[in-house]
Amino acid sequence: MPELPEVETIKRTLNQLIRGKHIDHVTVNLPRIIQRPDDSEAFAFLLQGHTIEGVERRGKFLRIKLDGLVIVSHLRMEGRYGLYSSGDPVEKHTHVIFHFDDGTELRYKDVRQFGTMHLFASGEEFNNPPLSKLGIEPLDDTFTLNKFKEIIGVKKTKIKAVLLNQAYIVGIGNIYVDEALFRSGIHPERNAYTLSDAELESLYEAIIDTLSESVKAGGSSIKSYVNGQGEMGMFQHSLRIYGRKDEPCDNCGGPVMKTVVGGRGTHYCPRCQPVKR
Repeated sequence: MPELPEVETIKRTLNQLIRGKHIDHVTVNLPRIIQRPDDSEAFAFLLQGHTIEGVERRGKFLRIKLDGLVIVSHLRMEGRYGLYSSGDPVEKHTHVIFHFDDGTELRYKDVRQFGTMHLFASGEEFNNPPLSKLGIEPLDDTFTLNKFKEIIGVKKTKIKAVLLNQAYIVGIGNIYVDEALFRSGIHPERNAYTLSDAELESLYEAIIDTLSESVKAGGSSIKSYVNGQGEMGMFQHSLRIYGRKDEPCDNCGGPVMKTVVGGRGTHYCPRCQPVKR
């Protein structure tokens, strides 16, 4: 958390807030957030004087594009960005501040301190970790049914573990995997290669529909997620299976169950998502 819909929402919000702003200087209060270069002072020095051209997304990563440079930012568990006036009090756990020449500041706050930032020359980010390891985008035109079957249909591991693997398909985290598997009637512990063509097509459509609906709703505010303007997402009100242990299933009325798959808490309906079909 945040997953693809939340990061997409943050991207869109930041484009409204910081596009065209000119960096006067950068303050790094927690050097380990900066992964590239390995010197946080060099990171700050290299960014000085650059202009933000826009913000893009790759999987769960933000790409903050500047004139000639790109910051690749991963929010991890609880990282968040916000735009402030330079006179506003700096909150606890604010680790990186981008000071703009118009008197505003983009502040990165991270209570868990798991977030990362990598700085690249424009274009180099795709040829180096972490972006070089990522799979296909599920809301991109290249994400076709045939490509999905090619990626998923031969895997001999559990379907939930396959969908969570960012080397295959990016951006689908625990919440949206559970939702997509429920919509398609597939048990999370089914081995991927056992799925029929009809099941793969149903799952493919469920992934696209679930992610698209969540993006439209601004993402899901589970725990502490807010966008760059401090606003909550609303898709959590539309979740049909995730977080609903012991509640009645929307489809059959039976109790929603929770188990652990691949180390992740997993919600499913044993009636609607049988182990074998």
